[in-house]
Amino acid sequence: MPHAELPQGTLHYQQSGTGPPVVFLHGYLMGARLWDPVVRLLEDEFRCVVPELPFGAHPAPMKPGADMTAAGLGRLVADFLDAVDLSDVTLVGNDSGAAVAQVVAARHPRRLGALVLATGDAFDNYPPTPFRPLIAAARTRTLTPLLALLKVRRARSLPTAYGWLTHGDLPHDLIDQWVAAYFTDKGVRRDLRRLTAALGEDEFMTQIAAELAAFTKPALLAWAADDKFFPVEHARRLAAILPDAQLEVITGSRTWVMRDQPQHTAHLIAELARRAAADQHAA
Repeated sequence: MPHAELPQGTLHYQQSGTGPPVVFLHGYLMGARLWDPVVRLLEDEFRCVVPELPFGAHPAPMKPGADMTAAGLGRLVADFLDAVDLSDVTLVGNDSGAAVAQVVAARHPRRLGALVLATGDAFDNYPPTPFRPLIAAARTRTLTPLLALLKVRRARSLPTAYGWLTHGDLPHDLIDQWVAAYFTDKGVRRDLRRLTAALGEDEFMTQIAAELAAFTKPALLAWAADDKFFPVEHARRLAAILPDAQLEVITGSRTWVMRDQPQHTAHLIAELARRAAADQHAA
């Protein structure tokens, strides 16, 4: 797997295809392959790049002092785009990856050509209320025993695990890999503990949303109609803040739009990425 050496540590990533770059960000205790159904639909036209964010399933730990706050994760992605020399990127974020994408667009937009928030954390919903006990667990160093429940496939279907993220069957082969990555490496566990302990930055994420008013490039809110954690009202509020935004509600989908509705999701991303590429060409 290719990797980039960043000030924060080694960041691995997957890539395929050629053409205008589309970078995908995944969520908490998930990995790059979550985006596979959409990547397969786009890689004939676009260069698809999916970093393994340090959200607990990453192949190698970050440096011990790496900033794992929302601000730090935004800087991490910006540094990654610099390291792999990607420009005019269509940045796509889902779940907690959508929060990181907002930070990049608000604070580090230099390499972006377009932004897609494909359902995820925003405003004071970082993380959603059902997942806030994880913060206390991380701060009291009891996160690992709690996450050990995910080794049991039945427990994964709970609403406070992966159960409400999709209408379909859970991708247990992927979840097995994510959980194994967490329990295999002490440094990875340290990263997720520090990241989780820093969650709940409601004022910061609300400020980031306000700062998106300065992001004038094309933006798309591709929001799941049936989401249990991320209300469509947040998508409407973000669309009202972003100067050049459109809102598309994806029916028949929960949070994992790339799994529940890959064709529709890929179509929406491709349309925006083509527009961004055309805008850059015209400039």
